[in-house]
Amino acid sequence: MIDFANYLSPGRKGHLVGIGGVSMSSLAEVLVGMGIQVTGSDVNESGNVLALRDKGIPIAIGHRAENVAEDVDFVVRTAAAHDDNPEIISARERGIPVFERTEAWGAISRDYSNALCISGTHGKTTTTSMCTHILMAADRDPTVMIGGTLPLLKAGHRVGRGNTIVMEACEYYNSFLSFHPTVAVILNIEADHLDFFKDLRDVEHSFRLFAERVPEHGTVVANADDKNTMETLTGIDRKLITFGLGPNADVYAENIRFIGATSSFDIMYHGQLFTDVTLNVPGIHNVKNALAATAASICLGIRPNQVKYGLAGFNGAGRRFEFKGKFNGADVYDDYAHHPGELKVLLDTVETLNYQRTVLIFQPHTYSRTAALFEDFVKQLGRPDVLLLAEIFAAREQNTIGISSADLAGKVDGALFYPDFEQLEEALRHIARPGDIVLTVGAGDVYRVGEDLVGKEF
Repeated sequence: MIDFANYLSPGRKGHLVGIGGVSMSSLAEVLVGMGIQVTGSDVNESGNVLALRDKGIPIAIGHRAENVAEDVDFVVRTAAAHDDNPEIISARERGIPVFERTEAWGAISRDYSNALCISGTHGKTTTTSMCTHILMAADRDPTVMIGGTLPLLKAGHRVGRGNTIVMEACEYYNSFLSFHPTVAVILNIEADHLDFFKDLRDVEHSFRLFAERVPEHGTVVANADDKNTMETLTGIDRKLITFGLGPNADVYAENIRFIGATSSFDIMYHGQLFTDVTLNVPGIHNVKNALAATAASICLGIRPNQVKYGLAGFNGAGRRFEFKGKFNGADVYDDYAHHPGELKVLLDTVETLNYQRTVLIFQPHTYSRTAALFEDFVKQLGRPDVLLLAEIFAAREQNTIGISSADLAGKVDGALFYPDFEQLEEALRHIARPGDIVLTVGAGDVYRVGEDLVGKEF
């Protein structure tokens, strides 16, 4: 098997299929920073495509065989580019090696003495972002790959010159099994991506393999409060540091105090005060994320004050309870939650913020997830005061199941289903009022609804 590491040298030329994606655009910049010439293609123009072009990277719109130049040494493809893609076909016919995106990131991670990889069903982007803030406060000059936008970076990535890389590590299609973590964080484990995994046990098996990729001198950081995580790691022969809300964990919180959308607490390590923290994002789940980031930082030898100031500067990542503005006197927020567990955490947090009503606009993500977790979705979607449902965002799937958001609406009292955004926005104009929090929620393009409303406010 050809190793992508063989191509990580200045002067090589690579072509990236689907270069506009979050992870792929980050990869392009990292490769260019290593002296590699990069070209790319994507199906649409986007902000990422324009930003890469501004950096001198040639990008074609549309996938065609001729986009793969004669002198290309390798091709990297996004997960959405399948074997029938004309650029993939052309590369293979000409003997040009084709690598998965995760293979490329995995090879890059081997070049760093500290490779911090954040995994888990929920909380990866936020925790990776928190770790980035801490590493920047500690002057570690990290390379970063996040599955979302971090205001500190004005992007979802950063090319650093230090010896540390921090990466969001997704389990879907076992992507994280291409990584080489020296510190592997597992935030939580639940049944998800059931279009790939058979069941929860299959998910746990993959997380166990991920943890076992840590070398003997490395560390696994795990959520002591998550039963599935701790059972998955039973008997593992790696150094293990746990985090949690109580003293059963190595890193835990004491004296937690919530004031509006902020929290303050003491972080304890092996029973001793490590540092005190003020966190400017709401919810107990973010306290847990901060504890995970602190435990990872301890593994990297980062000092208490650097953790304290790094976390104090964190104000959230893009699409993670992101304030968009006001409409009709209501506060409009957007969130990426697309799993029942994430919806629960989001709604638990909102309930502490003393709004008069919660208006939820939810766009389910993929037919398979909606069907597999249908009853769990119904339970959480029954909680807000007003529920508006957009049609399921297909993403990578075809609707072979025959399921619709209308099926969810039929199970939740008072729920309203709108097959297109125009109708949904029109309804919201009459529903939103002062004292409301309006939440656009989902991993698809539902954020456009909130942005359109806020943009039309005058």
